[in-house]
Order: sequence, then structure tokens, then C-alpha cells
Amino acid sequence: MGDNKKPHAVLIPFPVQGHINPLFKLAKLLHLRGFHITFVNTEYNHKRLLKSKGPNSLDGFTDFNFETIPDGLTPMEGDDGDVTQDIPSLRESVRKNFLTPFRKLLSRLHDSTNSGLVPPLTCIVSEINMSFTVQAAEEFALPNVLFFPASACTLLCILHIRSFIEKGLTPLKDESYLTNGYLETKVDWIPGLKNFRLKDIVDSIRTTNPNDIILEFLIDVADKVHKYFTIVLNTFNELENDAINAILSMFPSLYPIGPLHLLLNQIPHSHQLASLDSNLWKEDTKCLDWLESKEPESVVYVNFGSITVMTLDQLLEFAWGLANSKKPFLWIIRPDLVIGGSVVLSSEFVNEIADRGLIASWCPQEKVLNHPSIGGFLTHCGWNSTIESICAGVPMLCWPFFADQPTNSRFICNEWEIGAEIETNAKRDEVEMLVNELMVGEKGKKMRQKVMELKKKAKENTSPGGCSYMNLDKVINEILVKHN
Repeated sequence: MGDNKKPHAVLIPFPVQGHINPLFKLAKLLHLRGFHITFVNTEYNHKRLLKSKGPNSLDGFTDFNFETIPDGLTPMEGDDGDVTQDIPSLRESVRKNFLTPFRKLLSRLHDSTNSGLVPPLTCIVSEINMSFTVQAAEEFALPNVLFFPASACTLLCILHIRSFIEKGLTPLKDESYLTNGYLETKVDWIPGLKNFRLKDIVDSIRTTNPNDIILEFLIDVADKVHKYFTIVLNTFNELENDAINAILSMFPSLYPIGPLHLLLNQIPHSHQLASLDSNLWKEDTKCLDWLESKEPESVVYVNFGSITVMTLDQLLEFAWGLANSKKPFLWIIRPDLVIGGSVVLSSEFVNEIADRGLIASWCPQEKVLNHPSIGGFLTHCGWNSTIESICAGVPMLCWPFFADQPTNSRFICNEWEIGAEIETNAKRDEVEMLVNELMVGEKGKKMRQKVMELKKKAKENTSPGGCSYMNLDKVINEILVKHN
């Protein structure tokens, strides 16, 4: 039985791991500030969550409930239900299939309110990619805050996505434009972005298809945002000052409230929510014991996130580059990391790294990055990984794969100078050289100093009285509970 005086927030993320995690953190923060929470996953991801955590792992949390809606996709042949779904298909389905079941869910919650089972709905917090919620919020007369899970810089790129089409910069004329130097074209007309090239913009502009699903989806998101008023971001002022100010000039109701995980770290471990998390893969925690045996700042942590895939050849170049660097490393290799097959590493490689390498399938990344033995992070530059690395004071090697990752990599390497980029077709010699530079070279030392400065600023922002801390209070008091 819920407390009927509590504000009741419904939160819905775009249904992939890297988007679920930050919104889930925001859900926990709102719960700690007195909200009744309804967190909405797709049926597919809810099943994965129960598989990862255990069948009863989500039961019994006071005022924190899980609901599901169908994703409108047909199951893939041979799909065991434990992989990230196809992103273009998901985006298309979000546009076409999600509004109706979401409406039904809100009606059901409304009926539960009348029965006294849950408090009355007071607001919707939806991830920006789930912009169909804007319509549902209007129908139910609820405030709808849009949460953007990536950087302010990426949001700035998306808000100008129509201009790329109007200027004839996208779609590309043909595939040759990907490799003929065209992507080096300067982008100097977006206020708040300095020294950017086409290759640093979200990679959706690299399509040759005038009817590209993802490009259409982003235009749809940008149009909804342009009509919109409140956006919250998992970033902080000092990190992206120019981009935040540029967006503020377009939308005065913009609230950087990150890094979210630093705000959450202020919760006592004894709290009932401390054990609740949103990982869709089962975590292998033995890697934390392994790290205990290593020297401070000696281990390279390697993780390409939840979506990146690569060819077997590319995987082998990384594998031997890491092995030849002679540095200890912890490498997370998901079951679906290699395109079209499973990962089989030769006995020669396994023997070579036996005393200094550990391969695991998934891990508690925040705990790993904050372990004293981690000295560097080889990453795909997803925003969660980027901001977690900054908060842990760990410099990066960047191998951006898609979406916002080229944008993040540009900032990591050029603006903040806390990382170095690896070529797309990285060869083992380059991997070996960059790993050594990161871990023991002069550049690596400078990067480590700079990332420690950013770590300090992130902590200040999320401490009581800091900008992000106060912005979260403002969002709650001025928007989410204002209508109560």
C-alpha cells in the first residue's frame, strides 16, 4: 500500500543498457527525495533483468515498482534473449508502437490510484529518445521532464541536425565520402562547439540514405525538444560550459544534474535501494578480488560497452596489442562482442597473458574504475563510461564506435586532454604503443593530472551547495512537484 501523499513519478528509458542505467540512477535519487517510483522497462529487458539478478530480486521495495510494456519487435531467430536488440529497429518501434501501451499503463496506474494502491501520478520523466511520452503527458495533464543520457555537446549536435541536411552535409553522396577526407570538413557554425569536424559529430550524419531511420528519429527528437521546456542532463557545468550555455540560450529550462552516480554515492549502504541496480548482464565480481593482487595504477581496464561490436580480426589486434604491452589488464568481453560468432582466443594468447590478464563477461564498472589498481581505461567512449572514468580520475584510450562516441572522444582527447584516440582499424603495434604511453609515458602523466582536476570539480558539483546538487532540487521543487 503506497503513501498517497507522496509524489509519484513514472520513468521510462530508451530500452538499451547504456540508457537504462543513468535514468535508473535518477529514479533512485527521486525515491530518496520522497517520490513513489514506477520504472518502466520493456518486457524483453525486464526478463533480462530478472535473469541477471534473480527471479525475486525486484520484489519488496517500498514505493519502488517495476512495470513493463511490449517493445513491438518480433523475436529474432536463435535469440536467447540476452543480447542488445537491433538499435535502428528499436528506434523505429519506439516511434510507431510505444505510445498506445504506455497510455494503457498510465490509465492502469490511474485506476490503481482510485483504488488507493499507489499515490496519484504527478509527473513523467522520460528519456529524450522516448519523446512519444510528451503526447501522453498532455493527455493526462502531467508535467513531463525529458532526460538526456549523453553529453550536452551531443544534445547540441542533435538540436542542429536539420541544419546538416539543409546545408547539404548529409546524407553523403556515396560511400567514398567516408574515406576520402570529406569527414575532415570543419563544422564552425554551431555556437558552443569549437574545432569540430564532421567526423566529430554524432555518426548518424554519415549515412548515404536520404530516408535513414536513425536520422529521421533524431530529427523527430529535435523537433519535440524545440517545442519543449525542461531537459535534465547527466553532466556538470565546468565539464561542458560552452555547450551548456549554448543550449541555455535556446532552452532556459536546462538542468545539468550530473554526475548522477556521485549524487547516489551519498546514500548510506544500509539503505534498501543500495542493492538495487539495472544491469541486464550478470556481473562477474571475482575480477575485484583479482584487482586486489595488483599494484596501484598498474592495470588497464578494457570495456567496449554494451553495444559495440567488432570483427574477429579487430579483436585479435586489440588482444595482441594488450599482450605485447606487458601491462596487466582486465578485459570485459561480452558474449556478443564479435560480429557473427563467439570469441575464441588461442591457447598461445591465453598462455602469454596467464600471469597478468583477466577476461570476464561483465563487471560492476564503477567499482572497477574506482579500484586503486586501475591506471587507464580503453573505452568506446559511451557517455556513462566517459563520466565514470572522469569521476574515478582515470585517463582513457578512445576507440569510438558509433552514435555520440566520436563526439565524446573529441572532447576527451582535444578539449579536456585526458585521453588519446586509437585509429578505427587499430593494429597491435599502435595498441601496444598507446597502452604504454597511457600507463607509463609523459603524456599519460599529464592526462592523469588533468583528469584528477576534473574529478575534483565533479565532486564539488554534486556536494551540498554545488551546482548539480542545487539543480536537482530545483527540478524537483519547481517542476516535478509544483503541480501537487
